[in-house]
Amino acid sequence: MAKQMMAGFNRATQMWEYQPVAGAPPETEEGFQAAVMELATLYGWTVYHTWDSRRSGKGFPDLVLGRRGQVIFAELKTAKGTLTSEQLAWIEILTTVPGIEVHVWRPAQFGEIERALRRP
Repeated sequence: MAKQMMAGFNRATQMWEYQPVAGAPPETEEGFQAAVMELATLYGWTVYHTWDSRRSGKGFPDLVLGRRGQVIFAELKTAKGTLTSEQLAWIEILTTVPGIEVHVWRPAQFGEIERALRRP
């Protein structure tokens, strides 16, 4: 499957940006996830994603990112995607744990995602 969106470095802003590929269909969660995983790897994060969640409990976040004493749990959604009750339950549990970050990220937030991943 061809990539529908791509990340590229903008020299003027000194940030990675997420741009649609000309003529691409609307963004999929799979394409968005691949871009976030690629960006996280570029910034030195170790990335975990359950590739086949059919035998796992429902609602666990899409990505777990770790780097030098930092952990981020990220649920990724398309622009119109909604959280399930199981996802909301996990988010509620995880937000009570000191020292970790929990995010729900959408493609329009790629600049925010880039800032979160590039900080020391």
